[in-house]
Amino acid sequence: MHGKQHPLPAFPGFEHIKRSWNTVHESYMARIKPGEYYVTKHDEGILTLLGSCISACIRDRVSGIGGMNHFMLPIVPGHEPVEWAAAGLGAATRYGNHAMEHLINEIMKNANNGCKRENLEVKIFGGGNLIKNMTDIGNRNILFVRDYLKIERMQVAVEDVGDIYPRTVIYFPSTGLVRVKCLRTMHIKSIYSQENKYMENVADKPVAGDIELF
Repeated sequence: MHGKQHPLPAFPGFEHIKRSWNTVHESYMARIKPGEYYVTKHDEGILTLLGSCISACIRDRVSGIGGMNHFMLPIVPGHEPVEWAAAGLGAATRYGNHAMEHLINEIMKNANNGCKRENLEVKIFGGGNLIKNMTDIGNRNILFVRDYLKIERMQVAVEDVGDIYPRTVIYFPSTGLVRVKCLRTMHIKSIYSQENKYMENVADKPVAGDIELF
């Protein structure tokens, strides 16, 4: 582990992500919020709180470079069909693609061994049914990420998704270790508020265009 007072520099573009020393894990920890992602080559953790949102934890097993995202599909007028593969041009699907491809591209770009897609290890978390009157949104997020990975021919090594509780997820890309803690109902109100605000922000933003993988 590197020293507490001297965190190693983040990749360009990730300087805004807050990192702090975690005494329990004796490691620096980058904390990401809804709509963010973080990629690192250092021996550090990435932490997030998940309700209905999904986090994909992906790393290159050879180089140890990896990262985590945190996203939720926006609600769109008319609601898109469950069959995501058949709805590839839908707004929510394009948003999900954007969230996944940014993470994958950043990992592949920074893997100095010329990362191959078959070397990527994928773990997914979240998708709890927490938001009132929107009990399907967690399931929609789960269906999307599973279908996206199937289309991209990327197998899921580990998953902890669904159910009714929020989660704390800590991911260490250098080793692939993930620690998941189920949170009590007392945390649901604050996570619900955070995700509602995130959904409102997503609804106000235009959907990103297509992104080509390297």
